[in-house]
Amino acid sequence: MGFNTPVQVAEAVANAGKTKASLPFLQMLILGIFAGCYIAFGAELCTMVVTGTSAKLGLGMAKFMGGAVFSVGLMLVVIGGAELFTGNNLMTIGLSRGQFGVTGVVYNWVIVYIANFLGSVLLVYIMYKSGLWHTGGNAVGTTAVNIAAGKVNLSWAEAFYRGIGCNWLVCLAVWLAFAAKDVVGKIFGIFFPIMAFVASGFEHCVANMYFIPMGIVLKGDAAMADAVAKLGTKADALTWGGFAINNLVPVTLGNIVGGAVFVGLAYFMVYVNQMSKEK
Repeated sequence: MGFNTPVQVAEAVANAGKTKASLPFLQMLILGIFAGCYIAFGAELCTMVVTGTSAKLGLGMAKFMGGAVFSVGLMLVVIGGAELFTGNNLMTIGLSRGQFGVTGVVYNWVIVYIANFLGSVLLVYIMYKSGLWHTGGNAVGTTAVNIAAGKVNLSWAEAFYRGIGCNWLVCLAVWLAFAAKDVVGKIFGIFFPIMAFVASGFEHCVANMYFIPMGIVLKGDAAMADAVAKLGTKADALTWGGFAINNLVPVTLGNIVGGAVFVGLAYFMVYVNQMSKEK
């Protein structure tokens, strides 16, 4: 066959989880920082591309184009090699199979989550200092602030359920990448689910580690005063506290449910009797 079957994918994902659970600290940290940077590259490109697009092509096309370019982030993670918290939610397959314990999962998730944040804010710093947000007479910066403000003004429930939808699709993108046997197949396997999650408006905790801090940093820049003023009271929640409480916590929890439960545990339950007995 030209691709791996779902049972073979389940085996491969479980075995990959076993490796992830025992990665040395420094390797895990660096690969986690890489993933934060890679997803942030997708987020900043998405911000650039959607700026002004809606007015010319319509909201739907703007969302589609933003999702299309954002997919480069997961391509870099999967093909380039990096540790991404949301993708690692699939470790529940190996955990359920008994290939490693809860300690290995917690160790990986905590270190990778922190490292993803470090990588994301590193790119925030680079993008801010690059001045590229001035593009189009500060139009890109305005888009960044508006995106961030929209995310921190979601209700807790909205953020949580959007997190579920997001990582359901992200982990399916990883699943399809495991199914492919060549790079082109992996690219196509990643592209469509990621495009779908971004175009749909779902919430990804690691992407938001770039989107929202970028908005917070720009909010404090004098050049963005008019854009911030137009947001009115919505700008009040655009703080580090608002980022953590209003968005990061509920989105992270939703991402865990969407990836670890709706993909990882669900596929384990489906294929547990068809997977090999060797662990």
